[in-house]
Amino acid sequence: MTLDLLSLYQDLHAHPELGFQEHRTAGIIADRLAELGIDSTTGIGGTGMVGVLTNGDGPVVWLRADMDGLPVQEQTGLSYASTHHGTDDTGAEVPTMHACGHDIHVTWLLGALERLVATKTDWHGTVVAVFQPAEEVISGARAMIEDGLVDRFPKPDVVLGQHSAPAPVGMVAVGSGPVMASSDRLTVTFNGRGAHGSAPQASLDPVVTAASAVVRLQTVVAREVAPSDAGVVTVGSFHAGTRANIIPDKAVIEISTRARNEDTRNRIIASIERIVHAESTAGGLDAPTIERAPGADVLVNDPANASKVLDAIRPVVAKAVDMESGLAMASEDVGQLATAAGAPIVYWFTGITDPELFRRGADIPSNHSPFYAPQADTAIPVGVDALVAAVGAYLR
Repeated sequence: MTLDLLSLYQDLHAHPELGFQEHRTAGIIADRLAELGIDSTTGIGGTGMVGVLTNGDGPVVWLRADMDGLPVQEQTGLSYASTHHGTDDTGAEVPTMHACGHDIHVTWLLGALERLVATKTDWHGTVVAVFQPAEEVISGARAMIEDGLVDRFPKPDVVLGQHSAPAPVGMVAVGSGPVMASSDRLTVTFNGRGAHGSAPQASLDPVVTAASAVVRLQTVVAREVAPSDAGVVTVGSFHAGTRANIIPDKAVIEISTRARNEDTRNRIIASIERIVHAESTAGGLDAPTIERAPGADVLVNDPANASKVLDAIRPVVAKAVDMESGLAMASEDVGQLATAAGAPIVYWFTGITDPELFRRGADIPSNHSPFYAPQADTAIPVGVDALVAAVGAYLR
C-alpha cells in the first residue's frame, strides 16, 4: 500500500496538538503502521508510539520523530493552515501550530518505513521507530524512558533522526561533535509585600525588583561568558499584578537558557541565581523562589557515526554537507534516548524552504515563527531519502 505522504503531512499540519496531548496524531500513526504491517505499541510515556520492523538478523537502528505542536497562532495563509486550539498547562485555551516541523518529521519517518517495508531484500536487521511526544517542553524523551522504552524494545546500535531547518530544500547538514545546545527553564518568583498603588512606601514592590533583575540578567552572557564561547539567557515571560492601582505581593519571570558545554551551562545557572537573590536583597524582599525544570543536555553527534551517515546520504542527496558551522543554539531532548540506551547518536538538519526565496534574498521564517511553512511537496522526498540512506549505512 502506498501512503499519500503529502496529504498525510497536510492533515497533521492542520491539526497540531500540544505536548502529551497528541492523541489524534498518535492514532493516525498507529493506523499508518498497521497499513504497513508494522507492529506498534501505544501510550509510551503518555502519548508516545513505537513501531518495530524486523527483517532478519542484524543491527538495531532507532529512528526518532517528535510529534507535538506549539501554542502559536498560524499566519502562513496556507489552505491547510491550522485553526486548531488546545489547552496549555495553565488551563488556558491557546491556538496551536506546527511551527517547528514536527509534522514533517512524522511524515518523513512514516515515508522511510514504507520504503523499508518495500525493499526488504536490500537490508537486514531491525528498525525501531520512536514517535516521541512533548519535545517542545523537553519532557517527552524522559517520559518514554521512564516508561521503560529501553527495556521494552530492542536496544539500538545507533539512534538516528533529522530536524527540519529553514535552509533550502535539497540541503542536508550533518554535524560532528556538539550540534545542539543545552537547554534549561527556570521560573523565578519574587516575594514582596502588596499595598495600594497610592502608598508605595507600605509595599515591598516585586515588580520593580523583577524588572531590575530582567535588565541585569542581560549581562550574564555579555559579561560573564567568554566571546569565544556561546550562551543565551532569555526572559520570555513576566507576570505580575492584576490592576494598575494595586502593588502585588509577587512577580514571576520565566527564563530560558542555552549553552554549548556543561561548564558554561552551570556558570549561567549560578549567575542567574546570584542575580535574582541579590536583586531581592536590594529591594528588601524575602528570598526568591527558583524552580528549575529538567532540561536538555548538549546534543553530541558521535564523530565516526556522523561521518558514516554523511557518506551514506551524499549519493542520494546532492547537497549533503558537513555542518562546519558547528553547534546550533537550539536544543533537543533526543539525545536522552541515546544516553539511556548507551548508544551513539547522529542527528542532522534537512532544508524545507523554497530555494527561490534564498535566491531572491527574501526574509526566511525561522522555526517557531507563525509564518513557518515548509515547501512540503519537495521537502518530503528529500527527508525520506536521507533517512533511508542513513539506515542503509547500518543495515545493508
